[in-house]
Amino acid sequence: MNRMAQTYDHPGEQAAPDPIRLLGVRETPLSLDEVFTAVGDPSAGGTALFVGTVRDHDGGSDVTRLGYSSHPTAEAELRRVAEKVAADFPVRALAAVHRVGDLGVGDVAVIVAVSCPHRGEAFAACRRLIDDLKHEVPLWKHQTFSDGTEEWVGA
Repeated sequence: MNRMAQTYDHPGEQAAPDPIRLLGVRETPLSLDEVFTAVGDPSAGGTALFVGTVRDHDGGSDVTRLGYSSHPTAEAELRRVAEKVAADFPVRALAAVHRVGDLGVGDVAVIVAVSCPHRGEAFAACRRLIDDLKHEVPLWKHQTFSDGTEEWVGA
């Protein structure tokens, strides 16, 4: 979903574009180019991007595959988290997408990006965005290990 909502503070005032340019929870593979392009802004001097991938181990066990699932409110919660980050930092543009479904080792599971006037702000906002996404958006990971055991994370 790509939103360019307009907001007005005073009647007759020029509309300010919504800094939240791209949000989503999807079953299709994620695109670094799509996310990076979404946060491009001529007034931004720094863009920070985080890519989360499926690793081959967790807790000392070999991971063979995993699946992500989400609650129906996941996109609304993702927007709430994004709006909070945009309100707390001088964000020019923000994007966050998370994959659901079955993923293999090395697959991209999440991409978040933030552009701000300066690099320090971009790094801080991006870190806050991924941390809050991981803690507050109802997404769950189901891991399968090489010994046949399984584990739900975040449930």
